[in-house]
Amino acid sequence: MNESSRSIYSVISLLLIGFVLVVSRDNTSSPEITEDEIMTHIRYLSHDNRKGRLPGTRGSKDAIAYLIKNFKSYGVKPAFGKSYTQPFDIKTGVQLGPLNNLVINKDTMSIESDYLPLFFSANGSFSGEVVFAGYGFQINEKELQWDDYKGLDVKNKWVIVMRHSPERSQPHSIYTPHSPLHKKMLVAKANGAKGIIFVSQIEDEELYPLRYVPGFKNNEAPAIILSKNRANKIFERVGWSTKKIQDDMNRNLRPLSFQLGVLNINVSIDLETVVKKGANVVGEIRSRNREFRDEYVLIGAHFDHIGMGGVGSGSRKPEENQIHPGADDNASGTAGLLELAQKLSANVNYLKRSILFVGFDAEEKGLLGSKYFIESSPIKIENITTMINMDMIGRMSDSLYTVGGVGTSPSFGNLLDSLKQDRPFNLAINNSGFGPSDHATFYAKDIPVLFFFSGVHDEYHTPSDTWQLINLQGEKHILNFIYDLTHYLSRAPQRPIFQKAGPKEGQMSSPSKFTVSFGIMPSYNYTEKGLKVDSISRNNGPAAKAGMKKGDVIKAINENPISNIYEYMDKLSTLKKGMTVPVLIERDNKRMILEVTF
Repeated sequence: MNESSRSIYSVISLLLIGFVLVVSRDNTSSPEITEDEIMTHIRYLSHDNRKGRLPGTRGSKDAIAYLIKNFKSYGVKPAFGKSYTQPFDIKTGVQLGPLNNLVINKDTMSIESDYLPLFFSANGSFSGEVVFAGYGFQINEKELQWDDYKGLDVKNKWVIVMRHSPERSQPHSIYTPHSPLHKKMLVAKANGAKGIIFVSQIEDEELYPLRYVPGFKNNEAPAIILSKNRANKIFERVGWSTKKIQDDMNRNLRPLSFQLGVLNINVSIDLETVVKKGANVVGEIRSRNREFRDEYVLIGAHFDHIGMGGVGSGSRKPEENQIHPGADDNASGTAGLLELAQKLSANVNYLKRSILFVGFDAEEKGLLGSKYFIESSPIKIENITTMINMDMIGRMSDSLYTVGGVGTSPSFGNLLDSLKQDRPFNLAINNSGFGPSDHATFYAKDIPVLFFFSGVHDEYHTPSDTWQLINLQGEKHILNFIYDLTHYLSRAPQRPIFQKAGPKEGQMSSPSKFTVSFGIMPSYNYTEKGLKVDSISRNNGPAAKAGMKKGDVIKAINENPISNIYEYMDKLSTLKKGMTVPVLIERDNKRMILEVTF
């Protein structure tokens, strides 16, 4: 190149640089994945103004609007004609309807002061005679015999029973598994009772609050709780009182049941389910390749979190009713979804298969968003070649990411190894297709899945999961990896072949199946045999009391070998309160037995 040419090219270069600078000033977003943009997304989604992004709230709607705005700016098209959203109903609570009424022997009771229906009560109008059935137990076990219904005719009658047990102050009491309200209601139904009335012990608050607990269904038996004052008036008719009854059963440890004379009840129960609207956000990049464009690689991340926490929310600190920002869980995955949408859209000409981007709602409520998506997908489910799920990808430590679902296609292992070359992190491979996030829904439908996860930490499901703790560099690295993975899956001559990799269902999808908990957070990064303890989640929990520590590996429970988290969950579901079992652990290459009491 001569001197004259060099001068001309210099001028052109300067003009181009100037043009780029002008464009950059007008549009601060970059088609590349950047730490600044990741942080911008995470800070917006986890900001206090979002109040923890509980489904159906203003904060959740803000997150939905944010996803849509960014999809539009990237050129990602709506998957539902002109709409990006896929609305669905979420049951969030229960409330009193207008038709509640209770009359006992012509004495009308006041709702919320004299009585309350319980959350699992059937609706309708009911009447009948009333008898007293002690604690409502019917136990026939080797170590415990107690039958409050023996010799008591309760068929088509209401039964009054006392809450709790004779040993309510002992958490590991042999009575504890038989004490839940719902369990006592089922026992009453099995004996032919028409309905059940609970009475609080003298130590309790007046009435059990009306709170919604998912998973309990009852369309037959009404259930109410009566105030202690009203209950005392009933018992006084036959020479008893709440305190006298409680003292007698607790002191003698034997059933106490009796007739209540001529006592009739007429009740109307009207409970209304509180329903809020959730919505998945779904966008697509439509490939221009006629041969492959009707096949899709789906990239997903849930954007919801647990709101203000509290009892029943899933918070690890339910006593702290404050904003749970969910920066890692799962603003980090949602930020990744947006960054990948932007970069893939900028490179649409290189895609053969189309790309579907899904922001799932209500994952924390039991994978409700992904389940609804499967039921009402904008595309044929069989056209989804791979589902890539990102949940908690913002806290990489020790240069390690976990990838689940690797066993759901025989091609995934070699593909990940190939793409991993020269990356500044390592991959912990988990073959199982099932897991505690939205990919499990797709795996159940025979769709190959890959689940990216940076691990559980002490801030998980607490108010401390904030943007300041995000490892931006780590998230950028894994997102560039996922981009290359998606690019390959879009252009591959053959779609991945599905193969089963472990159970399609597990105990994690049904929390109500568990009656006990160790009080630990398991490690999802651990790939050896056993279950590694990532942290102790309850300082006064069974594991902590037994001397278990972070880093311990559970090898067996009650002499049953534990190879992975699914065997752990399965064994956990068989344990009951009051049991003490030997737990074999490995610590610092040494094995020891801990006696764990639940």
